[in-house]
Amino acid sequence: CDSGGQRAALSFNMAFGQVRYSVPEEMTTGSVVGNIIQDLGLDVKRMKSGKPRIFTEDGSEYIGLNTEKGTLVVAKRIDREELCNQVSPCSLHFQIILENPMELHRIDVEVTDINDNAPFFSKKEYSFQVIESASPGARYSLESAKDPDVGHNTVQTYKLNPTDHFKLNVVSLPDGTKYIEMVLHTSLDREKQEEHKLTLTAFDGGNPEKSGFVRINVVVLDANDNAPTFSQSVYRLAVPENTSTGTVILTVSANDKDEGGNEKIVYSFSQHTDSALSLFNMDPQTGEITVVGKLDYEKVKHYEINIEAMDKGGLTDTSKVLIEVTDINDNAPVISIISLSNPIPEDSAPDTVIAMLNIKDADSDKNGQVKCFINKDMPFKIKSSSSNFYSLMSDDILDRETVPEYNITITAMDEGSPPYSTSKTVNLRISDINDHAPMFSRSFSTAFITENNSPGMTLLSVKASDKDYANNARISYFLEDSQLNGRSASAYFSVNAESGQILAVRSFDYEQIKEFNICVKAQDGGSPPLSSNMTVKVMIQDQNDNPPQVLYPVQTGGSLVAEMVPRSADVGYLVTKVVAVDVDSGQNAWLSYKLQKATDRALFEVGLQNGEIRTIRGVTDKDAVKQRLTVIVEDNGQPSRSATVIVNVAVADSFPEVLSEFTDYTQDKEYNDNLTFYLVLALAVVSFLFITCLVVIISVKIYRWRQSRVLYHSNLPVIPYYPPRYSDTLGTGTLPHVYNYEVCRTNDSRKSDCKFGTVGSQNVLIMDPSSTGTMQRIQSEKNILDEADSPLEVRTVIHEMCSP
Repeated sequence: CDSGGQRAALSFNMAFGQVRYSVPEEMTTGSVVGNIIQDLGLDVKRMKSGKPRIFTEDGSEYIGLNTEKGTLVVAKRIDREELCNQVSPCSLHFQIILENPMELHRIDVEVTDINDNAPFFSKKEYSFQVIESASPGARYSLESAKDPDVGHNTVQTYKLNPTDHFKLNVVSLPDGTKYIEMVLHTSLDREKQEEHKLTLTAFDGGNPEKSGFVRINVVVLDANDNAPTFSQSVYRLAVPENTSTGTVILTVSANDKDEGGNEKIVYSFSQHTDSALSLFNMDPQTGEITVVGKLDYEKVKHYEINIEAMDKGGLTDTSKVLIEVTDINDNAPVISIISLSNPIPEDSAPDTVIAMLNIKDADSDKNGQVKCFINKDMPFKIKSSSSNFYSLMSDDILDRETVPEYNITITAMDEGSPPYSTSKTVNLRISDINDHAPMFSRSFSTAFITENNSPGMTLLSVKASDKDYANNARISYFLEDSQLNGRSASAYFSVNAESGQILAVRSFDYEQIKEFNICVKAQDGGSPPLSSNMTVKVMIQDQNDNPPQVLYPVQTGGSLVAEMVPRSADVGYLVTKVVAVDVDSGQNAWLSYKLQKATDRALFEVGLQNGEIRTIRGVTDKDAVKQRLTVIVEDNGQPSRSATVIVNVAVADSFPEVLSEFTDYTQDKEYNDNLTFYLVLALAVVSFLFITCLVVIISVKIYRWRQSRVLYHSNLPVIPYYPPRYSDTLGTGTLPHVYNYEVCRTNDSRKSDCKFGTVGSQNVLIMDPSSTGTMQRIQSEKNILDEADSPLEVRTVIHEMCSP
């Protein structure tokens, strides 16, 4: 509203016959509050006829009614603080009553506050006594200022001046009230200033703002206001971890500006350094810190000790001592095996990881730097894989058969001075693989067995060795299946699989088979198995199981074969030679000849080795024409075997003389007359025999050819026997030429053969006691012998001629 009585209402609300106005306090009397004619919708006539009046319940008359204009005006001074005090909002409530007809309208007038009051304190001055030793942060409560206004017009801020030592703190309570306190933020020193004068001013929020103030006197009381002060706020030092007990490592000092008893200082550890109390001690008077325990860099590297200096007034100062424990090389490296592959196969490739190692040294810097190595001349190496981790690896080809296990010494050495080292030995075993075949001590061996052995007899034991281990070195022996003389080798021999003994399955005959070549296989138990072979030559040793056989002279059933010796024969005259063989071998076939019986033992002798019959004296006329010699042939076996042969010798110079001696003169005269008939008959028989011999010879040759093919396919060996040749070395007598004969024998006596050479100019007299023939028959028989094509024909002819 304005002073000219203009309308002063700021706003109004109308609802159900109710109007609300707002006016500030302290408006001049007569100021318009509002136009009710307009606000209530009334006209001037109704206003005049209704005789309006204001009714208040409390009888207050702050608002009046101008009926002429229909306005509400201020009737008297309105003081909001007097009317409502601190209540807000502050309102005036009254009714306007109209008559004819009766109407009632409610009117509310809100009185708003204006900044018409300044803040004020209840006291004009405050006094405080503060000891100079008061610590910063000490609080002192002050009375709040008061202001009857409300809202922004009441007290809003405070200001303290000066603020060298104190500052103001405003505290708001949950109920919205505030109180203020003075906080010491800088220590007081009575020695510098004994009294401090401060001014506290309160300001409201009005415009313009208003304020009120109060004076504060602070009196500083003297006290032990100088606390001890350490020379350093932080003490730093390095202490070797091997510092001996009782060594003073640091002396601290503090100063106190007070005098008298207040300057005496006591040193101590703070209560926050319990961990160091067992290792360090502090002298309370001198401030010396000594070592009382064992320092260990590897456990604790740093110590932080809070120390305290206190005077007798209880003032203190604190400081820190930072102790750095320096490392010395007092720890050896520690080797830990994280993983180990043991054993490892011998076929492991180079760079195979055998073990993982963790090697660490609790020391630091060079004292904790570790070098790792293994003993030399081993197929291994050690390699760093990462920090503090190492790998033990193979570096070459391994061979269990050469070195079955290794003791690998791993050495770790730090770089301290002097250096510390640690060693750990790893026993590494090399596992076997089947990389070696069984080996015989020799690839060929010879075994001897005597013929006629018992089946199951052990010939020999073979032995093979295998450099491998366990099952890879378990050897079994087998006989390789091969053909021996057309039969499987297992038909002759067997091998013990465990012991390697070679056994004869059957009995052997030296005269049939003299040797075998068999193959023995040694096989290990590896997977896959490995094997090797050995050849065993089995030699059949001869036994003296065959007697000598006389080849010449041939013994006949009825005819007599006589050797002629002229009476003019000298000493040593070769009469004949006994030829014998023995199918045995060696000394069992060594033959010796002895004269067992003789008509005249003083006339003849037999060569012990060659069987030659010679005269040992000259022949006389007194010697009988007919001489009978019995020769025994013995071999050299144990026991020896023998054969006998009868040799007829005719001592005469002519055939008639011999015939007269060997002919039976008691025969019938008629038989002598028919001698010619028998000669003719003999010639016919000989012719027939010659033709028959040709057929037999052809048949025998075919048979021998077929037998040689059978022997070739059956692998039966043919054993030739070539006895020496004998001759009359003297060149005299009736045997001036050489006897030639060949003997071929096989294991089968049925396949043996004997071949005689022709006897050149040899006089052999064949006497038939029942014969009365003449020399023509003898000559014809000689011719037949000369014409024979083979020894078999000779033998056949001789046999036929010698038959009765």
